[in-house]
Amino acid sequence: MNGLDSAIQNAGAAAYVAYGSSADADVRYLTRFRTNDPVVYVKRPGERGILIIPQMEHERAVRESSAAVITRADAGYLEHIKAGEPRWRATAHMIADLAAGPVLVPATFPLALARELESFHPVILDAAGTVGEMRAVKTPEEIEQMRSVQRATEAAMEHGVALIRGSVPKGGILHRDGQPLTAEAVRTEMHIFLLTRGCRGIDTIVSCGPDTALPHNLGAGPLLESEPIVIDVFPQDELSGYHADMTRTVVKGEPSTEVREMYEAVQDAKALGTSMVRAGAVGADIYQAVVEFFRERGYESNTRGFIHSLGHGVGLEVHEEPSLGPRGGALAAGNVVTIEPGLYYPGIGGVRLEDMGAVTETGFDRFTQYTEELII
Repeated sequence: MNGLDSAIQNAGAAAYVAYGSSADADVRYLTRFRTNDPVVYVKRPGERGILIIPQMEHERAVRESSAAVITRADAGYLEHIKAGEPRWRATAHMIADLAAGPVLVPATFPLALARELESFHPVILDAAGTVGEMRAVKTPEEIEQMRSVQRATEAAMEHGVALIRGSVPKGGILHRDGQPLTAEAVRTEMHIFLLTRGCRGIDTIVSCGPDTALPHNLGAGPLLESEPIVIDVFPQDELSGYHADMTRTVVKGEPSTEVREMYEAVQDAKALGTSMVRAGAVGADIYQAVVEFFRERGYESNTRGFIHSLGHGVGLEVHEEPSLGPRGGALAAGNVVTIEPGLYYPGIGGVRLEDMGAVTETGFDRFTQYTEELII
């Protein structure tokens, strides 16, 4: 990993050290090992990274991890414990022996461990987020894994939309099988469906009516006739760890004129943003172009109307670099990003549409193929 080697050398460090479970996207990326318990990763320039794990995980780690694997016993941890050192001290002592010099650590590194390490070697913060920058540019294999998650995501979206499409309005409330169709029911059905595809859905948004004016309101209670329903689903593949992310807005019935016009504007804004994506394009410039577009259509930005960024990177985290927001930098081929303009007005509701795809030298390789249909 030349990028990590360069960061170590530029910092004047002897090694890069990460600590955490595979819930930490950097640790998962560096080790390609899935674990609920924290592990230690040590990387010295010019050498393969070392994954340090308990004995019980050794054989599995050897099979699964991209790193060299040694046990904590082989790394000296148990000897330090036997000598009476507390857990954090013993872990720091083990790392210090392996690093043999100053260590470069990520911002997520535990403070208690850093303090203990400082008694052995200087600890240097990797303020640039080197591993996050590396993760932002996907390999062809990673891109194919994300395409696969997107296909499962679209199937789950269709499962949820079909429930709404097949519902029957009664007194302004959508019903299914004689009972009110709720946001919770649609979310649960989508999550169950995702599990059958090897993916986990967490905090999927199924919001309706006034709730849609709040972009990240999860939604609760009965879904309503002729009101916008925003469905935002961002599942993770349980094996690979990669996410997808997509949003659609639908209405069962007749939407208001305001919602129709918002939907058309959001569609056009998404098309504009998509047309501008390519390697070298600046995320902040694409965002600003959409702000200007909305202004020309009569919609404000910041506190009302368009109140979030245009998009973000997706990978082992659902929100990662790069950004298509006010501070977004240049895009690179291999970035996987969303394009997700939205408009939100209390008393009217919200509309959001979101696609995901890869940045190429010449444009945007859109993974999302699901239809856009407001009235269902």
